[in-house]
Amino acid sequence: MKPSTQATGPKLQRRLRGMNLALVCCALMLLLAPMVPYTLAAVNPDSATAFWDHVRHGTTGRTQVAGTESGQLINESGMFWMEFRNQWISPGGAWALGLSLALLVAVYLLIGPTRLSEPRTGKTVERWNRADRTIHWFVAILFLLLGITGITILYGKTVLIPILGKDAFAAYMGLGKDLHNYLGPLFSIGLLVMILKWMKNNFFTATDMKWFAKGGGVIGKEHPDADYMNGGEKVWFWVVVILGLVVTGSGLVMDFPNFGQIRETMQNANLIHAGSAMLLFSASLFHIYIGTLGTEGALEGMKTGEVDETWAKQHHNLWYERVKQEG
Repeated sequence: MKPSTQATGPKLQRRLRGMNLALVCCALMLLLAPMVPYTLAAVNPDSATAFWDHVRHGTTGRTQVAGTESGQLINESGMFWMEFRNQWISPGGAWALGLSLALLVAVYLLIGPTRLSEPRTGKTVERWNRADRTIHWFVAILFLLLGITGITILYGKTVLIPILGKDAFAAYMGLGKDLHNYLGPLFSIGLLVMILKWMKNNFFTATDMKWFAKGGGVIGKEHPDADYMNGGEKVWFWVVVILGLVVTGSGLVMDFPNFGQIRETMQNANLIHAGSAMLLFSASLFHIYIGTLGTEGALEGMKTGEVDETWAKQHHNLWYERVKQEG
């Protein structure tokens, strides 16, 4: 038994040395693998340049990872997305928001709110029923939350980090992003219900053309005729319909990336979403102003559902006369 043990010892040692050598070689290969492209560049610059040109321009290959575009190492369109977002969407949104605020301040200071031309009668007319008011406030509250969180996502790093610090901003941004992602689908449902319920009253008529010609009462002393919805309200409705559907559609593309969307699709959806959302939010400032500070008695209708007869006769006289005739 002893000679056998002596023979086995050197044989085992040779195997161990071979295994250790193989492990060292594997470790060296892993260590040196990242240097291969640079070595190729030194030995054959043309072939290395061609290789990286193919990769940089989105040439696909094979990887062990299964999934959409998993074989594409570099997303070339990502640079276009970043440049377009930083050079056009972000500055354009800031300009739209700033100009809207500046115009509203100028209107308030130079023209002032629209007051009732006659004293209130104390008698009211139902303008918005409970269902209308529920839909309006559901959509309006979600819209404001989505607008605030969306603007934070777009400009937060530049504006809020110097104020809050990185840690506080990261916590706030995490909450804001989750709110934005989860509230977006709810907003889209409310928007669709609102469109279906209110569309019948928002088609343009000859009366609206006359309303526009008189500037909604700004031009001249007489307030123009208006039915249940005046021309300005109809314009706002269709702005919400068109931009709202674009915003919600592009948002849903990003919210649910598990339907095979490629990276370029997601990037384009992001640009469309941000641009249309900034336009819609900027336009909404005019609606908010007219419905609160800009028109005496307007907010009462959406809070209680009732408006004073004086307000109804002044702003929607054709609708008011029809309501009177119907009793």
